[in-house]
Amino acid sequence: MKVILSRKGFDAANGGCPSPILPDGTLLSLPIPSEDRDSYADLSCRGLNYAELLGQLRPGKSFSYCHVDPDLRPGLRTAGTAGWKPAFGQTDAAQGVLSNAGVEQGDLFLFFGWFRQTEQGPEGYRYVPRGGDFLRGGDLHVIYGYLQIGEILTDPEKIAQYRWHPHAGGELLRHRANALYLPTERLSWNPEKKGWGVLDFRADRVLTMENRPRGTWNAKPFLMPEHVYGNRKNSARGEGLYYAGIWQELVLEESEGLLAWAGSVIDGPG
Repeated sequence: MKVILSRKGFDAANGGCPSPILPDGTLLSLPIPSEDRDSYADLSCRGLNYAELLGQLRPGKSFSYCHVDPDLRPGLRTAGTAGWKPAFGQTDAAQGVLSNAGVEQGDLFLFFGWFRQTEQGPEGYRYVPRGGDFLRGGDLHVIYGYLQIGEILTDPEKIAQYRWHPHAGGELLRHRANALYLPTERLSWNPEKKGWGVLDFRADRVLTMENRPRGTWNAKPFLMPEHVYGNRKNSARGEGLYYAGIWQELVLEESEGLLAWAGSVIDGPG
């Protein structure tokens, strides 16, 4: 089984702020701004409207439409979506990476992004001030969701049946390299769990090395370049692991410790 670390949600160039870790531990990944049909005002999680939350976290900044992908949270759209199913879409160079690396049925996506803790303030949610405890006040790369691949759709007619998904319409649907990844019903190694889902905050789901910039990770052996598809190198200055550049998909070949780690991220320490 290959494991794909897939970077998603707000970043410095798309959205410009971290996704919030809510006080109850919810990892609320913010979909990047786009010209797709979903608007932030139409999205809600645990009673929190995304547009209102963004207005609290980034006062004076206006957000309109967004790219909901991966689409893993049931009931996210306030208007509802009849027949909704979870899915993840990819295209262009990032899809080329997945295809060329031989990503296939049974492989596992672990979705991560830029997160920061939040707290309730007098005018709503706000980011916890930086400093102090690393996990409490730091900028972090955190794994927030997963999808074990059950099927990969490349036929536009089949993809179009997932009409609520951004890759099922418009320019993306007509793109030659468009693909939609559907999950297994249950995890292959743990049938008690769904083959897809979102995760809450936990320290072992943090990739970032303590007291380092968010893109510098703990240098676990199975994350090192010799186990990664493509010509990757460790660009960290000093300790840790850093993969430079703008990239979305990091494909990890199976190696000692990888599957045990991936399983523990989802299931909890064994």
